[in-house]
Amino acid sequence: MARSSIPSRTAVAGHPIHPMLIHFPVAALVGLVATDFAYIFTGDEFWARASLWLAGVGAVGGWAAGLIGLIDLVSVVQIRRLITAWSHALVAVMSLSIVTLNWLLRCQDMLAWVSPWGVTLSVVTAGLISLAGILGGQLVYEHGVGVDTDS
Repeated sequence: MARSSIPSRTAVAGHPIHPMLIHFPVAALVGLVATDFAYIFTGDEFWARASLWLAGVGAVGGWAAGLIGLIDLVSVVQIRRLITAWSHALVAVMSLSIVTLNWLLRCQDMLAWVSPWGVTLSVVTAGLISLAGILGGQLVYEHGVGVDTDS
């Protein structure tokens, strides 16, 4: 049985922008957990500085990718009708809100906020980002969102 695809409204040459943008923030937010633990175990300020930057890249890049995803969510009827799409968006907004708080706290004092709050927020964010990724994968592989099956 051929599955129908749901085209993305925000695409370049048929390639959806949201999946192109999301890889860097996800990698930054997963790496953030590692750099937080590296700072806790070594006490080397390099790792706290790396965590500050990774939180910033994750937050800013995530919000940029999220805005592109939001355009598809609200402008494509077939996407808007999917509970998985709304779940993906909700979990992503929760994780971006937490990482934004994490980043802003670190901007005030990058060393003081790593332990215990920074690393706790980083681990929670990584968990939520993982869940958002699973839901995003379901949108692509089970519902055909942003997939061109006609070519």
